[in-house]
Amino acid sequence: MTTSDHQNADSRSTQGPAATKGKVGGFSGVGRKMAQWREASILLAAIVLVIYFQATSPAFLTINNIGVLSQFATAVAIIAAGEVMVLICGELDLSVGQVYALTPFVMYFAQQAGLPLGIAIVLGLVVAALIGLINGLITIGLGVSSFVTTLGMLFFIQGLTLTISGGFPVQPEAGDFWTAVLGGNVFGALIWMAAIALIFQFILFRTRWGLHTIATGGNPLGASQIGIRTGRIKIGNFMLCSMLGGLAGILDAFRIGSIDPLSGGTEIMFMAIASAVIGGTLLSGGSGTVIGALLGALVLAILKDGFTISGVSAYTFDMILGLAIVITMIMNVHLSRLRARGKT
Repeated sequence: MTTSDHQNADSRSTQGPAATKGKVGGFSGVGRKMAQWREASILLAAIVLVIYFQATSPAFLTINNIGVLSQFATAVAIIAAGEVMVLICGELDLSVGQVYALTPFVMYFAQQAGLPLGIAIVLGLVVAALIGLINGLITIGLGVSSFVTTLGMLFFIQGLTLTISGGFPVQPEAGDFWTAVLGGNVFGALIWMAAIALIFQFILFRTRWGLHTIATGGNPLGASQIGIRTGRIKIGNFMLCSMLGGLAGILDAFRIGSIDPLSGGTEIMFMAIASAVIGGTLLSGGSGTVIGALLGALVLAILKDGFTISGVSAYTFDMILGLAIVITMIMNVHLSRLRARGKT
């Protein structure tokens, strides 16, 4: 062996472990960053599910089926954005699914009374906001649990919707252009869903209102001691949640071409809460993200649509949904503890 060979061997023996260590450190760093990103686990689950269902059914990622996926996810994701704001400040809204059903009827009857479509939509959203205001005033002002307040409101709105509609569906009235803008096609609905998620993610983490919402849910006593009006924050978030529920109902009315008094209800409300929980929002308040709730809604839509294509019973979907909620909550609690200890 020549002197040059010895030098090359020494160089490899010196650089090899360092290079390996660098690669391991690089992978470790990527893994640590992934663990710090709250939505990483739910995004990874979504990617794995898409790969699995595409492998088992080539029709899964076709344009037509993406349209079906958007139908499953859009309304749930929009309502989940509002539910995240309420959950983070330590409360719960069970009535938002019925606001979803009532608001399109308010819009429809306003149109029938001669108001232009734009004003009719605004009037519907104002009524939705008033419902949120009542929820907030009863919960905060009278000290009633938000679970009880919104449960009572759920049944009240359900009865009101059936009374004013007579129990019969009606058809929304708008031209082709406004029907498309209001979510009447696949891409319009997806744009609404993504835009609302990004706007409320920005509000939550880049505005004073969002930071006060997190502080109100994470440490109510401390938040009030530093001057945050926690009652006003909670009432405002109840109103935002109801307005998003009403907006989701209006968008779905134009997408489906019908306003049904029996649509929405408890199913869409629980799906929105499940999306928020799977996406990392804690029911105890103080932590959560709107983007996580959006990904949670997409995962539920992928599961539901994938099982439908595969011919799996709907009962199986409910079983997996229940397990997914429990498992993700366990993971979120564990990751929160690790972050608190500074291990991630």
